[in-house]
Amino acid sequence: MCFYHCTIIQGRALPSDNVPLEEDGSRLVVCFGEMLIDFVPTTSGLSLAEAPAFKKAPGGAPANVAVGISRLGGSSAFIGKVGEDEFGFMLADILMENNVNKEGMRFDPGARTALAFVTLRKDGEREFMFYRNPSADMLLQPNELDFELIKKAKIFHYGSISLITEPCKSAHVAAAKAAKDAGVILSYDPNLRLPLWPSAESAREGIFSIWDTADIIKVSEEEISFLTQGEDPYDDDVVRKLYHPNLKLLLVTEGPAGCRYYTKEFNGRVAGLRVEAVDTTGAGDAFVAGILSQLASDESLLQNEGRLREALSFANACGALTVTERGAIPALPTREAVLSAMLLKPAAA
Repeated sequence: MCFYHCTIIQGRALPSDNVPLEEDGSRLVVCFGEMLIDFVPTTSGLSLAEAPAFKKAPGGAPANVAVGISRLGGSSAFIGKVGEDEFGFMLADILMENNVNKEGMRFDPGARTALAFVTLRKDGEREFMFYRNPSADMLLQPNELDFELIKKAKIFHYGSISLITEPCKSAHVAAAKAAKDAGVILSYDPNLRLPLWPSAESAREGIFSIWDTADIIKVSEEEISFLTQGEDPYDDDVVRKLYHPNLKLLLVTEGPAGCRYYTKEFNGRVAGLRVEAVDTTGAGDAFVAGILSQLASDESLLQNEGRLREALSFANACGALTVTERGAIPALPTREAVLSAMLLKPAAA
């Protein structure tokens, strides 16, 4: 077993001066999946070929959520694999700087850290071009998982990108099973990235393959349309088709308009904050960090609609603030910034 002052690299323990903070196990959120480098153009509204320059920024949805929770004052950990390269070491340092427990992070000497080039349209929306094939995050193996870390989580959060290829798919399934068996709340954000899947049908099948095990699911309007093969994402009956018997909370994000929520007992909508969008990268992850940080501290909000609405207003503000700066992790807000924005900025109509 490797103690906190070591980093495991494919069976080898390397000394490290990173000694993670003692996490609060009663509200720890463990995030599983990819961490990568986003290259974001310095000028919006241009194609990748036309962009004059790019700024590198750490990213990857599960890692974004882990950092987001820590920025908000919560307790988080990241489990995933990066390359044993300069970018991988940089990402590990960023987790450490943000007080994210990284004892579950692994380094692969034979594969590079994943890269993503992000095109920003004039409205701040994005298009992606990925460099993987394979990247280190795809190569995490079940025997490299830190099961003790998983079992002491309050919430285990993940996406679907880790389901695309082996061996990471098997690692994902094993990690989620260990969490479920330990009574940990499972949180799922499919985070559809269609270009990474072999086909649209394989993406749909992969996303649905673990759907019924999640306690909390967050999807976007676009993902509802994709998963239901073109049905209306604003129709409550369509959304309810995605609600499985064991689900405790289904969240639908609507960008600047806010979000909708569905439980067995109630459903509704919470308006978002009006902001000037610069880059929407990481907005959904900031929203997830916002709601999970609240849920980790107070699980009762799943039964209390008033408390849930307050938590979702907070999560909406987290997402809104993130789009006002470029890059995902650099733009994730602190709790103080979110509370201040909620006081100062009007909600969208």
